[in-house]
Amino acid sequence: MESKQLLEDELTKIEAWEKSQSGLWFWERIGRIPFKILDKLTPKFIHEKIGLLLDEIGSYIQTGGKYLIQEKAILNLVEKKANSQVESISDIEKLPLQAMIEASQEHAEKWTKVATLQGATTGIGGIFTLAVDIPALLGMSLKTLQEIAIIHGYDPNEKNERIFIIKCLQFSSADVVGKQAILKELSTFYHGRSSSNEMMSQLQGWREVVYTYRDQFGWKKLLQMIPIAGIIFGAISNRSMIQDLTETGNMLYRKRRILERLQNDAATVAPHL
Repeated sequence: MESKQLLEDELTKIEAWEKSQSGLWFWERIGRIPFKILDKLTPKFIHEKIGLLLDEIGSYIQTGGKYLIQEKAILNLVEKKANSQVESISDIEKLPLQAMIEASQEHAEKWTKVATLQGATTGIGGIFTLAVDIPALLGMSLKTLQEIAIIHGYDPNEKNERIFIIKCLQFSSADVVGKQAILKELSTFYHGRSSSNEMMSQLQGWREVVYTYRDQFGWKKLLQMIPIAGIIFGAISNRSMIQDLTETGNMLYRKRRILERLQNDAATVAPHL
């Protein structure tokens, strides 16, 4: 197992990343403006598609929904990186952090490529295939985050994990104020002081997750509405969104694993003092 110093060094890197999230690029500040305009021009059937996302996320939190993941493939990936037998999610918990980092990097590259291809494909038909792209991208996001949970030794079938996954999704699409609030909420989760009921109340009606997720399509999806040209912009847009999401998921899950190990080390040392 890695030393306390190595864990603290990795934690410092993650905390530096968290601080970097407080900066807001110019295009993120205006990101919702195009969507407000497009909102009035968007056909009713697209509004209905977006509305269905509310039901999708609600179902996912309660039951896990229909987002099936390739658990065995993820276990094999971690096994390869750790060079140690992995038969279940619980086997991952004690593996070296470096194996998790390497597995998460390869996993992120895979999903980035998938998202790029999907964005290009759904960009062919402009606004009409955009109606397909929005729910498909949400489904991809939830699958990706569930697999990130497994890579770090957490079971996404548990309700607590599904709530944490929604918080990751919310963080990746939130503004600066939202990101800071989520980090504060997660601090109690990291230290084991938050129940699933408390986390549910902190979501404050997960509808806001869908609305911020939808708004993020503003400038990124504006040009995808143009047939054919949407191929390029759809690919770039989806690639960017999944890159942001995998970075968020990996950082927040890695922080949890590191803090748990540091807490366990402290608990082991304490009785001998």
